[in-house]
Amino acid sequence: MRRILNMAMLMLVSLGLSLGMMGCEEKPVDPVVLPDNFTWTLDYAAAPKGKVTFTMKANHANYFSATFKDKSGDVTLESPTGVVSYTFAADGTYEVILKAHASAAQYISALDTVKIEATTLADGYSTPTAYAGYNLAWADEFSGDALDLSSWGYDVGNGSGGWGNNESQYYTSGTANCVVGNGKLTITAKKESQGGFNYTSARILTKGKREFQYGRIDIRARLPKGQGIWPALWMLGSNFSSVGWPNCGELDIMELIGNQPNRVHGTAHFGNQPPSTQRTASYGLSTGNFSDAYHVFTLKWENNLVEWYVDDVKFHTLTPANTGGIYPFNQKFFFIFNIAVGGNWPGYPDGTTVFPQQMDVDYVRVFQKN
Repeated sequence: MRRILNMAMLMLVSLGLSLGMMGCEEKPVDPVVLPDNFTWTLDYAAAPKGKVTFTMKANHANYFSATFKDKSGDVTLESPTGVVSYTFAADGTYEVILKAHASAAQYISALDTVKIEATTLADGYSTPTAYAGYNLAWADEFSGDALDLSSWGYDVGNGSGGWGNNESQYYTSGTANCVVGNGKLTITAKKESQGGFNYTSARILTKGKREFQYGRIDIRARLPKGQGIWPALWMLGSNFSSVGWPNCGELDIMELIGNQPNRVHGTAHFGNQPPSTQRTASYGLSTGNFSDAYHVFTLKWENNLVEWYVDDVKFHTLTPANTGGIYPFNQKFFFIFNIAVGGNWPGYPDGTTVFPQQMDVDYVRVFQKN
């Protein structure tokens, strides 16, 4: 679908330039050359549904931007090449403001619309709501319009030493980086300054509210990507506050390093003092990335046994036999969902990293044996 800018649609930003009296030694200021011949194409992706890509071109443009006016708020993406993509989570008609920039303050812009139809959370893999021999102990389907504070709380700030990893994000509470709507939880990492750090994100946890010992845990999620982006769905032992880490034990149901968007990791951390001992394995997709569609990350957890699955395919197993006799995994654990930005692992964002980045969670379900 080709869109050619009509001159009547242009919204030229006033340059606010005024020429004063120049002294005999002053040099004239070169006038700013605004972009022209602004054109773009709009493409709708087959998967995931709701994804749109604009490819913009203009003469004399130094970079481009697009502001997607989504229901949860405006999202602005910048691109030196003119190619920007965004995924809408719900059906509807949305406005998009496209800009060709000479600079941040000098640009030409135009308005376009996109129409999203028949987008559903059925894209990708899903799991049933019941299993033979199990009861549903707890679930959050994120069906409301706000985070359930009877189950979840927030970690706020940058922790100690960037959460022990020299990370670059400041975690916020409330809806700035964490929203519930359209049947999902969305955690968003943004490039913006807060608390002395260059990025914001969210980290929510069920500590003291929802803690579990054993069961089958299913988490259906679509993941972000990009250098320096680190989403995680994980658990800590409920005695964390008294014994510390890694003594409490850590079960990473899913971690993804953003520069490897087709591969996730399942890891157990344990030991008597930092740094932890760990047992880890990874699972890679044969085609596509974990940002393209929803996948289900599963932990099957019994006495002296933990197994990791992606879309019901097992890829990792933990027992006391492979932990050297240290095994803190037969106690209650609580959940943590977050997106970290930067750090010793996985490294820091660079010029290829696009912000904002989102992790969408359709549901978390805990089943326990009858």
